[in-house]
Amino acid sequence: MNQAQYLLVLLVFSTLASCSKPKKDVRDFSDADFERLLDEWEENDEEPLEEDEKPDHLKPRPGINIEELKKQAKNPDDLLRLSKKSQPVMMFVSVVDNGKKATRPFTEKMSDIWQSQLFNNHIDLQTYVVEDDRILFMFKDGSRAWEGRDFLIKHKECKEVTLEGQTTNGAGFTEEKTEL
Repeated sequence: MNQAQYLLVLLVFSTLASCSKPKKDVRDFSDADFERLLDEWEENDEEPLEEDEKPDHLKPRPGINIEELKKQAKNPDDLLRLSKKSQPVMMFVSVVDNGKKATRPFTEKMSDIWQSQLFNNHIDLQTYVVEDDRILFMFKDGSRAWEGRDFLIKHKECKEVTLEGQTTNGAGFTEEKTEL
């Protein structure tokens, strides 16, 4: 009888040891858990996703035909603009408040105003205040960044715009005087 009890106890413990820990409740899932679950689901899916259903980083980039771009472009800015089509582009904007260095609340206010005005012109972008007087504009479609630059440099609150390494002075730009 001792041997039968010993085997029974051994069987129970081996069964408990082989069982995996209980699964996490769906209500306790974080965003990362849902992303992992979606990735696993897509890996095991036999049908590939449609192109428009894929996340942005998995969508194929359109090929760039340099000869066609050269025909369409009238100047180097046009060539750069056309080459950035459907790619994200960053643009930095320096802000001034009546010729003086802007404060963070003023810069945040101008950022919100400009973002809504550009959005009303169907330009999809995000803005981030990176310094008290500097805003980062993140354009989803890089070819639209040049339209945004042309719009912003007309405002007296815009000191300068830096886009693709090129700095353009805005209406609020003044030469800084340096004393010896």
